[in-house]
Amino acid sequence: MSLLRPTFLVSMLLLGGCASASGSWVEIAGQRYQVEIADDEAERERGLMFRDRMEADHGMLFIHEYEEPQAYWMKNTKIPLDILYFDNGRKLVAQQRDVPPCSAGNGCPSYPSKVPARYVLELNAGEATKLKLENGAQLKFGKGIPAPAN
Repeated sequence: MSLLRPTFLVSMLLLGGCASASGSWVEIAGQRYQVEIADDEAERERGLMFRDRMEADHGMLFIHEYEEPQAYWMKNTKIPLDILYFDNGRKLVAQQRDVPPCSAGNGCPSYPSKVPARYVLELNAGEATKLKLENGAQLKFGKGIPAPAN
């Protein structure tokens, strides 16, 4: 029986790795990012607040019900971010790069898209520069990411 335990443990570790590999992802400019999805009001409101760090190849994808001008702020956000705005067709329409953390509560400034957007992708600051992102870049969704009806 003791011979089965190491095999079982190895199997469980492999299954755990598969589960994380099948998580939600997006791709832009040939770079893939594992993302958390914020697709309801409570999740969008909390966003990346109170986090001390985010892995280099991770981000958060915010999905809104409608394409309209969006504005994000960094209230209680401890890590600098790139905030990328995409339209219904998942085309990059606005960027706010290297947005600093803010601990001023309701006094934190907002970072608007200034144009209609449906999806917002937050990545670690510097990613947009590293990828040389320009407006018009296409965001690709991995399996399992809900694409709301227009």
